[in-house]
Amino acid sequence: MHKIIVFLGPSLDRKTAEKILSADYRAPAKRGDLLAAAEEGATIIGLIDGVFHQESAVAHREILTAVKKGVRVVGSSSMGALRAAEMDTLGMVGIGEIYRMYKSGELESDDEVALVFDPTSGLALSEPLINIRFTLKRAQEEGIIDAAVHDALLASARSLFYPKRTYGAVVTAAGETVDGVTRERFREWVSANACDQKREDAVGALEYIHGIVTVHE
Repeated sequence: MHKIIVFLGPSLDRKTAEKILSADYRAPAKRGDLLAAAEEGATIIGLIDGVFHQESAVAHREILTAVKKGVRVVGSSSMGALRAAEMDTLGMVGIGEIYRMYKSGELESDDEVALVFDPTSGLALSEPLINIRFTLKRAQEEGIIDAAVHDALLASARSLFYPKRTYGAVVTAAGETVDGVTRERFREWVSANACDQKREDAVGALEYIHGIVTVHE
């Protein structure tokens, strides 16, 4: 019988997660949490969300210790994608596009997945840069913006400190580099069409773990 512990925060709401996988869901992981989970007897640990700046982040050594204990550690979406890209050669499993991008070197900074969220509700209060990247790419593909505007808005997003990133703030910070008509068209479009790659990757990780459990039942 598997004991599954998943560290989950703003990447995916708990209600949706529980429909995909029955597990012991815990708040975003901080230093020592994975080690504690392994010591509690977890056979599978899902690392999706973790703290970045509020407290010490999940250590590589504790992941390695869990793996050596025979725990299957699956990372995705946020802190999990970062750590999996660094430790997949040592036994951690990475899932999703964000993991792939970190692994390939397309992404390097943890700033790409960082955000601020309400600690009570778990709701995101800012937009992670990686989601903005995917949203701008889709907007360009759909003809909402052209390549020059794409680049201007991405530069604007990158210039903002991660807690300040919202689509409204990105458009405002771009200023006159984007004409008024295009700004309004993008604002209207993004309210219903923004991408959430972190959510997609979190779902993928839970589905992957569910598949492991199903095979061994």
